[in-house]
Amino acid sequence: MVRRPARLRVPRVDYPRKGKSGWRRWAPSWRQTGGTVLGACVVLAGAFVVVYVSVEIPDENAEARQQGTVYYWADGSQMVSVGAVNRQNVTLADIPDSVEHAVVAAENETFYEDSGVSLTGIGRAAVSIVKGGDTQGGSTITQQYVKNTYLSQEQSAKRKVREFFIALKLSNQRSKEEILQGYLNTSWFGRGANGVQAAAHAYYGIPAKDLNPSQAALLAALLKGAEEYDPAGGGGNHARAVARWEWILDRQVETGAMTRAERATYKEFPEPRRTAKPTSLGGQTGYLVDIANKYVKKRSGLTDKDLARGGYKVHTTFDKAKVRTLEHAVRKVRERDLDPKKRTEDQHVEVGAASVRVDGAVVAVYGGADAVTHFVNNADTAGVPVGSAFKPFVLAAGLQYDDAVTLESGFDTSGRLVKVAVGGVPVDTPGVRADRGARPTTFYDALQKQGNATFTQLGKHVGLKKVKELAVRAGLHESSLARLDKSFPLGTSTPSAVRMANAYTAFANRGMRAEPYAVTGVTRDGEEVEGFERPVPQRAMDASVASDVNAALGAVAWNALTGDRQIDALSSATMLGISAGATGVEDRMRSAWFVGHAQDVTTAVTMFRTKPNTPQLLGMQGVGGPDSGRGNVFPQRIWTEYVTGREKPSGARQPASQG
Repeated sequence: MVRRPARLRVPRVDYPRKGKSGWRRWAPSWRQTGGTVLGACVVLAGAFVVVYVSVEIPDENAEARQQGTVYYWADGSQMVSVGAVNRQNVTLADIPDSVEHAVVAAENETFYEDSGVSLTGIGRAAVSIVKGGDTQGGSTITQQYVKNTYLSQEQSAKRKVREFFIALKLSNQRSKEEILQGYLNTSWFGRGANGVQAAAHAYYGIPAKDLNPSQAALLAALLKGAEEYDPAGGGGNHARAVARWEWILDRQVETGAMTRAERATYKEFPEPRRTAKPTSLGGQTGYLVDIANKYVKKRSGLTDKDLARGGYKVHTTFDKAKVRTLEHAVRKVRERDLDPKKRTEDQHVEVGAASVRVDGAVVAVYGGADAVTHFVNNADTAGVPVGSAFKPFVLAAGLQYDDAVTLESGFDTSGRLVKVAVGGVPVDTPGVRADRGARPTTFYDALQKQGNATFTQLGKHVGLKKVKELAVRAGLHESSLARLDKSFPLGTSTPSAVRMANAYTAFANRGMRAEPYAVTGVTRDGEEVEGFERPVPQRAMDASVASDVNAALGAVAWNALTGDRQIDALSSATMLGISAGATGVEDRMRSAWFVGHAQDVTTAVTMFRTKPNTPQLLGMQGVGGPDSGRGNVFPQRIWTEYVTGREKPSGARQPASQG
């Protein structure tokens, strides 16, 4: 009998849960789950304690020793340093309760009860940072104070974690009153103001202790972002400021800080005073810094707050000698030709001017008498009708889009487009006599005479949309262009002097133009800020079109300057490259313009009259006397003085212009 070998018995594995079968074998028990959670909590708590103990409240950051933002001329010399801390620390005893209530209601209504941190706010910010989105709000007043005083403005998860632990530790070591006082003294309110005391002076011209609840609510609104809530920043800013001001007052009723009866007394929005600039930005410097800052913010994403925080080095395109020469030219013509004490028509006269190279570099501006007292930059603001100086764009559009349009063509009495031959006879027009009455005005002649009828007809012929397209390609902002009606070709649009000078470079540069730029580079702590590559030139019109228009503009310049006996001041070398557009006697606009190109620089000069609290421009009739042609002679005189003149010696004190 053969015996079979015994079977090997494999021991049964009863894991992970003994005595369970099926899915229950693998499902953790409540005891296992609780143990795991408890263990994780112990680990997290231990880690929390370790981090809490290891994190120290650091010394105040470098912002407490804030440096200025320095601006440099094109030659590398320093123009001005601005942005040093404007802060005057005050105690809570010198801050009204209404400021405290408004800030707490707006920023952190649980400030006096919370532990100094907001887990939900941290979570939202962390998620946004990881996703690459915008910075999210939700930080407590304590966290904001920590960020302002002890940390950098970097938006990262690491910085948020440090902010959390420092805020928690700070809340345990200092009283709420100390934290709130520090927060109010370090917060940014715009207009260069760090802290509530500086803000009270900047917005209302009073110390913080004199702020009323309505004014306090507006300052609290600025903590959300002064660049968007300063009412002086434009219509959108004003609307946002009013809405948030109302919301903050209502929130104080909800939190019990204000009664409904008291809230009802604050119906009128507390308009802050006009923006003031420090005296270091006097003369033309403030206007130059304004233009540079606009360009920096547009190209880099930096904000006013960033620039005011300091440490940046901004290298501009501004030519120190040209800026001073342009300012001297304006003052010389005003003092010589205008007399506001004797002629009321010479009062309230304003001048704006800008010089732009063919590569787009803004090399000089005249923004007004003084940036500290005259806040609007006349060189970089829209609102002044350009008049006949717009007609070259109409002519260029005709030449660009219709081969039948030439400098020698024009419209006959029946409205037909015809070419005019030597002797004045319209080509291909049998039976028409070659006398003066039968000869159509050519577009070349119409530009010299600034004939309105011819350009109105040409605009209609080529199409106003095409005229607009070409003007935009040349560099005029679409928002500054007037509506497309029959007056559009006559210059009802209101571009700035900077944009007009830049657009005219296309005529002198064979149809190529580049976006105007005012900054060549920005650095901070030795590192380059990205976004300041030179603009690439783009074609605005055919080279042949630009050459034809420029040739016609050369004749305009000659006629304007000889007619005003300014030609003798210009050298023959200057005259070889000169071209210009201007307003003339047929213009009925309330402004005078001259745009001239010489020595590779195009300069636009505008003169107009504006009176405070009067929305419309005043008339130019009679400015400078009855022979000034509505002031048309003065912009070209300023241009001539600028092109041929030299700045006064730096030691000579120049009087402020009047008007």
